[in-house]
Amino acid sequence: MDDLDARLLLLLTDAPRLGVLECARRLGVARGTVQARLDRLAERGVLAGFPPELNLAAMGYGLTAFAVLEIAQGRRARVIEALSAIEQVCEAHATTGQGDLFVRLVARDHDDLQRVIDEMVSVPDVLRTSTSMALSTPIPPRVRPLLERLAQETKSR
Repeated sequence: MDDLDARLLLLLTDAPRLGVLECARRLGVARGTVQARLDRLAERGVLAGFPPELNLAAMGYGLTAFAVLEIAQGRRARVIEALSAIEQVCEAHATTGQGDLFVRLVARDHDDLQRVIDEMVSVPDVLRTSTSMALSTPIPPRVRPLLERLAQETKSR
């Protein structure tokens, strides 16, 4: 990645609905250059897509919780497959340390959270869970600081 890639990604981070032509205008490069950069970033897996940023609380899922799951050895793929079937499981990460999986989930209220936790615990090969509720999100998911740093590093080379 170079400075132009970083500036393009910063632009799309701030305004994901911009078209290729508008990106080219704002960056001061040709439309074909922007399209080629986007294609290359997508091919390399850097640019995974353009999903909309959704406010889950506004959609009725006001509770966010994190669960650490301990699972039976060698059963991670089966557990992940079962967790994928639970709609309110938003993401799962294989981890080191105390647990084996770190899961982010959402719920409508406390009763719904209990139902989702019960559903996770009933997955075969889930041995133990520890769940914490998020009270707020002072730092939402972000990539901007990384892109800004990358732009600075490539500019100074």
